[in-house]
Amino acid sequence: MSKETRKVSYRNMQLPLGSPVLAVLEKTGTPGDHTEPDCLHFHNYLEIGYCYYDNGYMQLDNRKVLYGSNIFTVIPSGFPHLTISNDTIGYLWEYLFIDVSGFLTDVYKGNPHLAEQLILRINRQAHLVKANDQQEIAALIRKILGVMREQKDLYLEEAKGLVLALLIRLARWNKTLSQSEGYIYHASSTIISAALEYINKEPEHPFRIEELARMCHISETHFRRVFSEYMKMSPVQYINRIRIRRACDELKRTNDSINAIAARTGFSSLSTFNRNFRQITGITPQQLRKHPELYTRDLPNTPPHI
Repeated sequence: MSKETRKVSYRNMQLPLGSPVLAVLEKTGTPGDHTEPDCLHFHNYLEIGYCYYDNGYMQLDNRKVLYGSNIFTVIPSGFPHLTISNDTIGYLWEYLFIDVSGFLTDVYKGNPHLAEQLILRINRQAHLVKANDQQEIAALIRKILGVMREQKDLYLEEAKGLVLALLIRLARWNKTLSQSEGYIYHASSTIISAALEYINKEPEHPFRIEELARMCHISETHFRRVFSEYMKMSPVQYINRIRIRRACDELKRTNDSINAIAARTGFSSLSTFNRNFRQITGITPQQLRKHPELYTRDLPNTPPHI
């Protein structure tokens, strides 16, 4: 996919309350039933994938890398990627999502400098490697998956210790590497993930672009450039798209007035809401409310949760 036509979407993950990790277990399929959207995506958290059996390729930002069974991937938050399975024998993957920044900041609250250095190291690069080439890291990944699957007494406490051990090993490993076949340097899109998470959580908020840029610790000019490069739309366009998606859901789910829904989803006036709604969906709010079954295909796509 060329850089000019590439689309990138943001997928917001939510950790279970009190858990250091979100485990997506036993993601399986049989030949012919595996489909992925032709769209790169990135997450708000570190994604670790373990492939028990499958073959295909991953697109990691602008690079394609072949993979087979018994490999693992480490994809930092904000790193655009896409998995394309050949799906000739079926597949089995499992995933871990870790809030690296939140977890390490809490563990090392007495030493914020160490936390920051570890976070920078871990987020520095993406990996796709054979499990046999990094057996200790692969074993830790499998162990965490097992603990989250079995959920024995005190399993969350055990998971916290294992997650810390895994992150330390990743930080140590990343320090020793130079750019090579084993990893792909982390794209700069990671810097906008904090803003994207905030927009998706509170789209009704009266956003200012400088506020979002400050949240990402960069200038407004740099923020606009990076955002447009990776999202293929401006920050304002993205905010309006998320708001209209929420409005579509409310129009189908409630009997509230269109004026109330417009205000609740962050639009300053009904005319602004109607204009954006028509521009993004191709229909009016009234048309959607009267015949939602006819217009599902026309609704704006938004980042899925998984």
